[in-house]
Amino acid sequence: MSAGPFVSVVVPHYQDLAGLKICMASLAAQTFPRDRFEIVVADNNSPVGLEAVKAVVGDLGKVVLVTEKGAGPARNGAVAASRGEILAFIDSDCVAEPQWLDEGVKGLERFDLVGGRVRVLVGDPAAMTPAEAFERVFAFDFKTYIEKKGFTGAGNMFCRRTLFERVGPFGVGLSEDVDWSRRAVAGGARLGYVPDAAIGHPARVTWEQLSTKWRRLNAETFGLMAGAPHHRLRWLARNALMPLSAVAHTPKVLRSPELDTVGQRAAALGVLYRLRFWRLIDAVRLLATTRSPG
Repeated sequence: MSAGPFVSVVVPHYQDLAGLKICMASLAAQTFPRDRFEIVVADNNSPVGLEAVKAVVGDLGKVVLVTEKGAGPARNGAVAASRGEILAFIDSDCVAEPQWLDEGVKGLERFDLVGGRVRVLVGDPAAMTPAEAFERVFAFDFKTYIEKKGFTGAGNMFCRRTLFERVGPFGVGLSEDVDWSRRAVAGGARLGYVPDAAIGHPARVTWEQLSTKWRRLNAETFGLMAGAPHHRLRWLARNALMPLSAVAHTPKVLRSPELDTVGQRAAALGVLYRLRFWRLIDAVRLLATTRSPG
């Protein structure tokens, strides 16, 4: 047996066998000693059936069934079925770079809670859709999340089991990774960014995929704010500035090294302005259709 901590890799999954197969292959190729980590896939009651999921995972890990809907409950179920002293979280549509586990575990020597870089993957960099061009610039900016906003996404996160048990499980019906990270930090956990703990995540390809994502994130963020003093007024004030923020972020598109051509930059800008106006409209919709507590 190799020396060092034992790690449980937690993978929530729902109805994406092709993505899960790629994710599992990337985990099998880790530089971290294979006898020092396990893989626990929590299937969120996929219609394809548990046996189909087990067939993809094979001997690389174990599969548990979690019927309560949501990535948070799925992660909680995988943690409950795991045995590692360190927990490494990755989503089933992500691709771990070979050093991902090594670097994430090393990061816990300096921090209590670690997030790594997420590279945005596209089908053909020379022929990106407008949504892909936008995501190459703006999606999964874990450095900003961690260093400026005080949270890490649970699609690329490392912590010790003792911290997870102290903070408690992921919540339901809100941005569960934002909520969990902020609870951890509020309790004294040191949050750090480790860029070499890197994974890849596919970009959303269509406007429909982007708007679906942001409808969910808007609802989750609104839920996080619920109960705070004047939360409805604060929500409206925050989102009223959304179209103006597109102007502020225009230079980021124009200077981004992730885009190569004028056409790609124009496409990304078009999505940026469309999305920021759409998010304002959706925020007003949430206010109009959600009752105040009490």
